[in-house]
Amino acid sequence: MQKNKSVWQKRSFYGALFGAVILASATAHADQFGVQLGGGVADHDVRKADVGAVWDPNWTWWEIGGFHFTVVGEAHVAYWDIRESQASNPGIWEFGLTPMFRFIKSSGWFRPYVEAGVGIRLLSHVRETETRTFSSAFQFADVVGVGAQFGAHQNYQAGFRFQHLSNGGIEHPNPGINFSQIYLQYNF
Repeated sequence: MQKNKSVWQKRSFYGALFGAVILASATAHADQFGVQLGGGVADHDVRKADVGAVWDPNWTWWEIGGFHFTVVGEAHVAYWDIRESQASNPGIWEFGLTPMFRFIKSSGWFRPYVEAGVGIRLLSHVRETETRTFSSAFQFADVVGVGAQFGAHQNYQAGFRFQHLSNGGIEHPNPGINFSQIYLQYNF
């Protein structure tokens, strides 16, 4: 029994070490980091304020007519202000990670893009009102949007996103919620 425990501990240690090396390597080659501020509205009189940290590793592939595909990683913390009079939790916190795939113009001062991503979210509370409850704190976030990166050093971004949160039918009820959001981003 002790030998199996020792093997499991070694494997866990080496797995964590491998993950740390990969993360450090990716961070060392990172081209750009950014801070994103956003706001949005949803059905059922819900407003959302969002702060995100963005990592752009400057990966490019499939150059097509002056545009290319890329991916950026985003980490978000958001606050939902639920304004319904029967709100059980008038404030819900949302925490999540999303890889966003973009088709963006390859050069120029103004670089428009379309984007899409699927991420994960954790909610601080599952009950909005007495009649509206998410069955789990774990949610998926499906995101589509349009935006533009601009400036002499591509330091600025602005965009619009549609975001759908639901648990993907893992548990019921699964009411989901849809947000329309705008965001501004500054890249360092």
